[in-house]
Amino acid sequence: MNRTYASYRLSALLITAAALFTTSAAVHAKDATVEKRLEQIGMKYEIDKDGDYKVTIDFAREKRTQMIFVSGATETANGVVIRKIFSPAGIVARDKIDGSKALDLMRNSRINKLGSWEIEGANLYLVAKLPDTLTSTQLHAVMMIIASLADDKELELSGARDEL
Repeated sequence: MNRTYASYRLSALLITAAALFTTSAAVHAKDATVEKRLEQIGMKYEIDKDGDYKVTIDFAREKRTQMIFVSGATETANGVVIRKIFSPAGIVARDKIDGSKALDLMRNSRINKLGSWEIEGANLYLVAKLPDTLTSTQLHAVMMIIASLADDKELELSGARDEL
């Protein structure tokens, strides 16, 4: 009986490990719907180590570029599938984003038509969390808005640097 119980426990452990591995792989899997939409709007992308779609927007008139990401994974809230579109605007310590600047960012989030400021790790991002039903044209519009606002904030925080 102990042997049978041990065998069941081992089987359960292996099944759990396989499920965890499968879940991890799925998070970083390519998303054909994102790829199709990006290709339809002529956006060249690369997939980063997190499975996100990285695009570099060229603001030729300003002679600047801005990185923007379309999340490779989605989240669900009350049955609505949500995808994140986000762009880095600063590095918290280097750009001295303290309590006062954080309050300014919160105020700025209030007036933004699209997106809000978030800190993840050491970085400041402008993030839009939207239903994953955007057409390629709508996705392009959102990407341009988020990238432009993030680049403006990068200029404000860092001066002339163009690293993000």
